[in-house]
Amino acid sequence: MTASALSAIADEATRTARTDLPRRPYRDNVELSIIGFGGIIVCGCEQEEANREVAHAIERGVNYFDVAPSYFEGEAERKLGIALKPYRKNTFLACKTTRRDAEGAREELEESLTRLHTDYFDLYQLHAVTTDEDVDQILAPGGALETFVRARDAGRVRYLGFSAHSESAALRLLDAFDFDSVLFPTNFVCFAQANFGPRVIEKAKERGAARLALKALAYTRLERDAEKKWKKAWYEPIDDADLARRALYFTLSEDITAAIPPGHSELFRIALDFATAFEPLSESEREALLAAAAGVTPLFPIP
Repeated sequence: MTASALSAIADEATRTARTDLPRRPYRDNVELSIIGFGGIIVCGCEQEEANREVAHAIERGVNYFDVAPSYFEGEAERKLGIALKPYRKNTFLACKTTRRDAEGAREELEESLTRLHTDYFDLYQLHAVTTDEDVDQILAPGGALETFVRARDAGRVRYLGFSAHSESAALRLLDAFDFDSVLFPTNFVCFAQANFGPRVIEKAKERGAARLALKALAYTRLERDAEKKWKKAWYEPIDDADLARRALYFTLSEDITAAIPPGHSELFRIALDFATAFEPLSESEREALLAAAAGVTPLFPIP
């Protein structure tokens, strides 16, 4: 299905769908829209278009925005910061750093705050923690976690979290520190083909950390040198409307707060439309979807 065809489906669904996007508890009295806005959406477009994308998301009930300085060398932060200005006080803004040392994390935090025109982040996250070396550096004296704690104590961030692409790394971090949330792939192919994800969800629940989901609409890895249909995704997203709905409902049926779709406006909008009418998958629907993943190569774990 082409991007224009998927967009047409989304436009039609918008006319008939409820506009009250559900929200779920995060921590304390904070509730997040069950679909978050990934900052990559505003990359590659003019500022006025970025403004419209954010305004549309706000109108649909989105209050959770996620971004990182590594998204297109800061473009996502710069454009999202301008677009989000009128709405900042009523939104939950999450940012990240790939720096593993305290000084590097501090520098990147300050730069991100400036680019995003804000005095604080609602959530600050260690970004894409993947290896044991990452974890060791983060937790060591002089590691990034020191900056995170200082920033929270100083009121520069409200909550602390991390995103990870490794179960072992995620489990180690959850055992080592009382993080407020974990952002982790929660995807039906990964569950079915690699049992990748359930252990992190369970550990996070045990530790009292909220669960945020990545890759709900991911399907499989791209073949080497394959032409990218969706230019801002490093994997093959699901663009079949029926499978996209079932895949998203699978993720939202898990014990999570919110899911962030791929960074393409068309995929984000159809996720919004499906989410407004969300109903948990029945056990038979869940089993059928997992069975349909047979033979599909999961994104994770990374070989």
